[in-house]
Amino acid sequence: MSGDNHTPHADGRWAFDESVTANFDTMLSKSIPQYDSMRELTFNLGRNFASTLCGNIVDVGASRGEALAPFVDAKFYMSDYYALEISEPMLEVLRTRFNGPSQHVVATDLRQLSAASKGMEPQTNSLVLSILTLQFTPIEYRAKILRTIFKSLKSGGAFLFVEKILGATAEIDELLVKEYYEMKQRNGYSYEDIQRKKASLEGILVPTTDAWNREMLRNAGFNQIDCYYRSMNFAGYIAIKD
Repeated sequence: MSGDNHTPHADGRWAFDESVTANFDTMLSKSIPQYDSMRELTFNLGRNFASTLCGNIVDVGASRGEALAPFVDAKFYMSDYYALEISEPMLEVLRTRFNGPSQHVVATDLRQLSAASKGMEPQTNSLVLSILTLQFTPIEYRAKILRTIFKSLKSGGAFLFVEKILGATAEIDELLVKEYYEMKQRNGYSYEDIQRKKASLEGILVPTTDAWNREMLRNAGFNQIDCYYRSMNFAGYIAIKD
């Protein structure tokens, strides 16, 4: 099995299939700089909102549930937990992992996310997570998704959002990508692995700049926005609803 641990479609494009699902968490830990620290910080920040607002906790694009799991384990008072996902292999893992009475796994196409979607009812959530998810959603849908998330939050609730991003200029982006690929090689990926993965994600993973993400969050209604994680060409944002 190659270092990238995935089997692309016949056309060479990336797919969240059984092979990716089985190796997804290992792949992320080798591919995302400071991955474990990012996960820990996401939970540590998020629990401030989960513990005080008595609202639901939602993971938008939950994958295998690694971001949601520590919140479920903490058993926050009066909270229900929602894992929203579209990949059927990922959903199978989630249904096994989250099967308690207050745990909900919802098959969701984010392109159709609205206030009518389970887990997105207006003013019901204390915390919404989106960890490395929106970058896979066509860019024309992202503003609407963020508006739906904003409306779903209680006053004082938070949205924690991690994405691969572009550098502020083409020159800076090239430098960051170079460092990122060198990190992946140190973590065991070959040059061929990296190039194959890059080609398979072309047009599927579409990053935007830090400025673009902040503007999208402001346009969705958030006034309190900051970056809580940044390493190479990855960034995490906290956005709080007033």
